[in-house]
Amino acid sequence: MELTPQLSTFSVLLIGFVLGLQHAIEGDHLAAVSTIVSEKKNLWTASLVGGMWGVGHTISLFVVGAVVIFLKLQISESVETKLEAIVGGMLILLGLNALRKLFSAEKIHVHAHEHGEREHVHIHAHSAAKAETSHHRFSPRSILIGMVHGLAGSAALMFFILPSIKSPTVALVYILIFGIGSIGGMMAMSFLIGLPIHFTANRFDVLNKGLRLFAGVFSLFWGALIVYRKLIVG
Repeated sequence: MELTPQLSTFSVLLIGFVLGLQHAIEGDHLAAVSTIVSEKKNLWTASLVGGMWGVGHTISLFVVGAVVIFLKLQISESVETKLEAIVGGMLILLGLNALRKLFSAEKIHVHAHEHGEREHVHIHAHSAAKAETSHHRFSPRSILIGMVHGLAGSAALMFFILPSIKSPTVALVYILIFGIGSIGGMMAMSFLIGLPIHFTANRFDVLNKGLRLFAGVFSLFWGALIVYRKLIVG
């Protein structure tokens, strides 16, 4: 088969899509998204979290990619290391926040009211997690987290192929295709992560809290590992 320019371009874009799918399942990405997905009981909302992460990720990649393509600038190794350390710090904060929400999920409220001349006091628990889920389903947090990931060196694999693409237009389309792949991959992973959360919510409370605990600890551990590697070992 003769390798035409059109076929060559299609192959490059197909590679970009596949790499985008693969990029979505990296540990630091899953750690970040799992802390948010663990708060969601609705599978559509869980998938949307991953999609919004992918949108933010693509925005950063496109902006940085345009700078690399048109201004011929490169991200230095020291800057890349600092950006990755920032991702690690973000994962630590996300993990701590997930654990905080888990252990403060049930808030006790005391209400007093009167029936005639007698006063009654009622004590009941209110779930802060449920309130947050219903009022903040479309929080921009996932987009911001994705943008931080997009700026970090974890996306360096995408830029390995950019210098080999002679057409700036094709290079920009490659970034978009890569981003679409990462959006699709992360939506699928968020759906899978959300499945056990969905099926254990309001049914198996202990197991549900165990899954949320694991998500928080996983993010905390992965973030600490990145910071250690980039700022201490590196």
